[in-house]
Amino acid sequence: MQSNAFSRHAHEVLTVARGEGSGPASDPSITRSWLRCLDDYHLDPARSQAPVVLEHGRLLETRERLRQVLQIAGSEMNSLHQQLSGAGHAVLLTDARGVILNCVTAPTERRIFERAGLWLGADWSEASEGTNGIGTCLVERQALTIHQNEHFRGRHTGLTCSASPVFDPHGELLAVLDVSSARADVSRQSQFHTMALVNLSAKMIESCYFLRHFEHQWLLRFHLQAESVGLFSEGLLAFDGEGRICAVNQSALNLLGGIRGGLLGQPVERFFACTQDDLLGRATPQGSTVWPLHTRDGRQVFASLRGQPRSPSWTVPAALQVKGREPQAQICLLDPALQADFSRAVRVFERDVPLLLCGETGCGKEAFAQAVHQASQRRHKPFVAINCASIPESLIESELFGYRGGSFTGARKEGMRGKLLQADGGTLLLDEIGDMPLALQTRLLRVLEDRQVVPIGGEAQAVDVRIISATHRNLLERVEQGSFREDLYYRLNGLEVALPSVRERSDKDALLDFILSQEAEGQRVEIEPAARQALLAFAWPGNVRQMRNVLRTLVALCDNARITASDLPALFSQPAARSPAVCAPLEDAEREALLVVLEMKRWHLTNVASHLGISRNTLYRKLRKHGIARTG
Repeated sequence: MQSNAFSRHAHEVLTVARGEGSGPASDPSITRSWLRCLDDYHLDPARSQAPVVLEHGRLLETRERLRQVLQIAGSEMNSLHQQLSGAGHAVLLTDARGVILNCVTAPTERRIFERAGLWLGADWSEASEGTNGIGTCLVERQALTIHQNEHFRGRHTGLTCSASPVFDPHGELLAVLDVSSARADVSRQSQFHTMALVNLSAKMIESCYFLRHFEHQWLLRFHLQAESVGLFSEGLLAFDGEGRICAVNQSALNLLGGIRGGLLGQPVERFFACTQDDLLGRATPQGSTVWPLHTRDGRQVFASLRGQPRSPSWTVPAALQVKGREPQAQICLLDPALQADFSRAVRVFERDVPLLLCGETGCGKEAFAQAVHQASQRRHKPFVAINCASIPESLIESELFGYRGGSFTGARKEGMRGKLLQADGGTLLLDEIGDMPLALQTRLLRVLEDRQVVPIGGEAQAVDVRIISATHRNLLERVEQGSFREDLYYRLNGLEVALPSVRERSDKDALLDFILSQEAEGQRVEIEPAARQALLAFAWPGNVRQMRNVLRTLVALCDNARITASDLPALFSQPAARSPAVCAPLEDAEREALLVVLEMKRWHLTNVASHLGISRNTLYRKLRKHGIARTG
């Protein structure tokens, strides 16, 4: 029966490719892809074959080469998966060849997508798998959706894929971000909303990669609107110490009305109505000050410049640093209970007692662990962190233990040192330890008992490392469920420290000033009393991470270095503000996407819901969540 379905699909593909019908391939990009599959790749749409999968060693090597991209994309992929809310989605990231490097999906659905061929290391280029979201996106270099029968191969017609390209600072393809669904009831219309979120997430990955890639260069961020500086649609322009442009993103090209080749290597002052000295005088270490700037053709934009300031006017107040500790600890500990926990943690850590840090997401577990390390005798040794939830299960063993060169096909000749050996002499933070695969827990327990690491294919090596674990899960519940080893739990839980949420901290006022001082480097920023009261009364469900994101935005947008109540986001003045969604870039992206469609459809909510492929009730819920209401 399946063979007949494949044959019917193959007949439809051949009919459309000959120009004798329209079929589902009404999109010219899909028709072009089908023709490439037939004429260039000589693929058979009816043939069912397993995908080509990269050897384990080659996959590790590719992931290592794109480590920075994977680190940046990891949190965005998790947020995107949560934002899509509902079963049946896999969020994928591939390299520029179409090889899957990371996959985020519900654990119970992993096998569904693996049966569809969405394996780590699988090659989903057009030449290998025919028309599909990933491969066709790579060729067309644009965001697109391939819905079910639009796939070239019959075996893929159960999938719906929305993919967006991720470009590097030089305009070259870096990766593809894709959301795939294996549900049969997915309509093409419902993908408008998914496609918008995928595209926005890809742009944010691009921007973050650009910022990190040029973190040691001068970086100009600009937009036509002041409030859009810092968002995904901003223009990014990097230039060197001589003022010559090194790289620009597509938004910068659009805003300046030029082409990439016409800007690279040119003096930055050629495009803006100011001298290089005037421009550099505006720099701050975090680029947190926004000011008006005119282009040479007379248009006004708003800009910020990240770089070393000439004379920073304000440093972190000494009262907000941990007394007697090195300032790089970067943590506020004026809450008496938290300070006592920190003191106890340092004392037992010096005695080689493992620490287990528990607390809500975003409450500062990694910062606390770093502070303990900095306060210990190991402060000058490595501090290495590994997130057990963000690394695919099939790769975490190699990441943690490493492997010997030539130990398996495709392994790097020189091998790879795992995180445990990288932390030798220092501290290893096992973040999200509750998500470590059960089989790997056994090996970790052996390391802790024997103080030896055995890389894959290698010999045992002695290791001197102290362990700090962190989790937002209830590990005892996971022990009862059988997903976490009881003996490992008691081995890691030498001292358990329950970090408080922001709403529970007595030093919330000092924490606010501490984070503000970090985000406002190089300038003195004040918070007016009404704004401070609103910030302190807020529940902060996203904890320290959310507070930092909000203050970073407020510093960028405030006038005259003063944050007023009118500068605060709408959720701070709403009755429902006690439990809003966590502030995150993807939340901002969804809000902006909603506003665009609302204006396009003149606020006709039925048409807006239809365009986004969601129900009116879902639309109302999203409008309430983002505090969107029509004014005037």
